[in-house]
Amino acid sequence: MKGILYIIIFTVVLSFGASAQLKPTTTEDPTTKFIRFYPNPAVNNITFEIQHDFDKSYTIQIYNFIGKKLVDLKAGSRSINLPLYDFYRGIYIYQLRDKSGQILESGKFQVIR
Repeated sequence: MKGILYIIIFTVVLSFGASAQLKPTTTEDPTTKFIRFYPNPAVNNITFEIQHDFDKSYTIQIYNFIGKKLVDLKAGSRSINLPLYDFYRGIYIYQLRDKSGQILESGKFQVIR
């Protein structure tokens, strides 16, 4: 029971902490998506495509559902393919960050096997 309470608290803290930083740095429509990803749910690979204001200094960070960082990808091009061979079935969180570390966008995807 104590472990479940920690997960609930962590999820609430993660949700509030991430939502406070999810403000686009441009003056355009705040609902503009920076990144598109597919397929979701994913089995073997997932592709991230940066749709808006591409910058090679962007990074995509992938976290498991308990908050451990698993991958830190540099955005060398608009399209990034991530093999999911080492990922277990579950929900993962991605964050698109600029060169100063500010979160431009965050979301989640699911891996199924």
